[in-house]
Amino acid sequence: MLAQQKLTSLKGVGDKLAEKLQRLGLSVVQDLLFHLPIRYQDKTKLTPIAELYLGQEALIEGEIISQHMTQSRNSSLLVKLHDATGNKISCRFFHFHYRQAQQFKRGQWLRAFGEVRSGPTGLEMVHPTYQLFSDHSPPPLETTLNPVYPVTEGLGQATLLKLIQQALQLLKQYPLAEILPEELNTALRLPPINDALRRLHQPQPDDDLLSIKRFEHPAQRRLIFEELLSSQLSLQWIRQTEKRREAPIFPPSQMVNSMLTSLPFALTNAQQRVLQELQSDLQQPHPMQRLVQGDVGSGKTVIAALAAIQAAEAGYQVAIMAPTEILAEQHRNHFSEWLEPLCIEMAWLNGRMKTAERRHMLQQIEQGHAKVIIGTHALFQDAVTFHRLGLVIIDEQHRFGVHQRLALHDKGTQNDHLHPHQLIMTATPIPRTLAMTAYGDLDLSIIDELPPGRQPIDTAVLNNEKRHEVMAHLVTQCEQGVQAYWVCPLIEESELLHAQAAEVTAQQFRDHWPNLRIGLIHGRLKGDEKSQLMNAFKDHQLDLLVATTVIEVGVNIPNASLMIIENAERLGLAQLHQLRGRVGRGSKKSHCVLLYQAPLSETSKARLHIMRESNDGFRIAEEDLRIRGPGEILGTRQTGGLQFRIADLKRDQALIPEAKYWAEQLVVSAPELTEQLHQRWVGTKMDYKHA
Repeated sequence: MLAQQKLTSLKGVGDKLAEKLQRLGLSVVQDLLFHLPIRYQDKTKLTPIAELYLGQEALIEGEIISQHMTQSRNSSLLVKLHDATGNKISCRFFHFHYRQAQQFKRGQWLRAFGEVRSGPTGLEMVHPTYQLFSDHSPPPLETTLNPVYPVTEGLGQATLLKLIQQALQLLKQYPLAEILPEELNTALRLPPINDALRRLHQPQPDDDLLSIKRFEHPAQRRLIFEELLSSQLSLQWIRQTEKRREAPIFPPSQMVNSMLTSLPFALTNAQQRVLQELQSDLQQPHPMQRLVQGDVGSGKTVIAALAAIQAAEAGYQVAIMAPTEILAEQHRNHFSEWLEPLCIEMAWLNGRMKTAERRHMLQQIEQGHAKVIIGTHALFQDAVTFHRLGLVIIDEQHRFGVHQRLALHDKGTQNDHLHPHQLIMTATPIPRTLAMTAYGDLDLSIIDELPPGRQPIDTAVLNNEKRHEVMAHLVTQCEQGVQAYWVCPLIEESELLHAQAAEVTAQQFRDHWPNLRIGLIHGRLKGDEKSQLMNAFKDHQLDLLVATTVIEVGVNIPNASLMIIENAERLGLAQLHQLRGRVGRGSKKSHCVLLYQAPLSETSKARLHIMRESNDGFRIAEEDLRIRGPGEILGTRQTGGLQFRIADLKRDQALIPEAKYWAEQLVVSAPELTEQLHQRWVGTKMDYKHA
């Protein structure tokens, strides 16, 4: 009933309001019930001014001691008050009417609720909600928590609250069906769905208000678990659907053995294990869907090449997609070295090819002469027609959107209805619980071992005041045969960001040390110019490469052993770890210096500390999850907009394995649950082809 009832049936909802509600994904009454509070305001108790801390939301009261208008660029009304102990705080209002200003009279008492901030005169609340009263008649405190909902432009809390109250009245008449199986609710001690919804929208004074504020209440646990279960069931449904599809079978390959014999190194135990998992998948009659995680320098590329050889020997084509031209070109160089002795023809596609060369490559691909095709996003353009695409390899998956991955996959669907195998690789380790949620439809392989001889990179963290000393030390090292990177986050100097730009830094080196051979690389250079610079650096025609973060992935120069990252506080942990991984690839002891601009925020301090303490990408990923949360780590591009109404992947990660376990059981025993829960939590029909 409530799943079909349109919001326009509610009092006060016309077409314009319905349009605003639609922006929040709300179109039927049931959607309102599952539009859950993101937090709660606690106005049940007063907090003494002496106990306030920055960032806290609190209810305070005190006597007004002054009010005046500040004369600055943004004039404001400043109301100062003190409590019974004499501690002071100010309430600041930027948009006010003179009549409002006249209300705040000296000796009047004020009760205010808002966020505590630091202001020019001490603690402040900006635009708090407030009540004025005399000290003889304070208003009663509220008895329960106030929910705060996600809103959109033109739609405030008050309007949303009225609509949700109407929806809760309808819930009494038309209770929702209890979708979850009884044995699950019993095993996890989850309360009924209707009770949980009422409790969270309208907490009662006798509820455990502290556990609700912390999102630890059984009612919240019920809904958090149900949403996580819905997500896991959807992923299991994709997995089951994929397993029902047919894929080409690639038998064991003699060429793979030939390449293994010719390699100047032996595979690590971790590489051998992952290779066996891939080879086993490629011999199955349904598409491989495997994510290979490996830390920087763990040897993923050679494993991808061995999988490509197995597909090519079976008579199929392999598409290898990289996010940047530099990384694509690195793959092209590696694969040429390995595949040419085996007489496996390759093609190369990027967005800057000349028309004639591009036409020739497209012809080679369409006619099936080229067996391994390497490129950037140009691979999934309409003009590209594969002959028999049997394997898709996507490197640095998080750089691509889901749509791009699916577009390449769809190109491989054969006339005989065979679907290509997919291998997805990332050098950005993803914490286990996050991988379960973002990539739960994929099998996971981890290369958790670095090749022998790799030495840990020593990392130092220095204030930018020592910048000139670091430059001089770098020059001394280069004079002894070392090659170095100097990474700047911007191309041109910006006074706003106080960041040294790559162009300025390169010029400073030229001015002070004219004999130093310097290259400058950034995203505005043409592809050919980047290639020439990288080749010159590789051939040791350059001592120093000054670069932006364009070198973050795919650059492999074994002789480079010194990395300087400027304004390191501006970069995320994953990016810092990737950049540091450009050194430490040869036999020389490698070093990384992280220069920072003081003062540092607490977050930046935590990032730089873990970089100094650890070279382990998986530990760094866990710390990144703790500091930033999952949304920033995954991004919406790679997940297709993975968003939750109440679940929080960081806060609720302990529930994810439990949700995955039950999803694996229920996708088989109660397949109808997947559609029902998806409809409830996402509000649309399932269509993962366009997820």
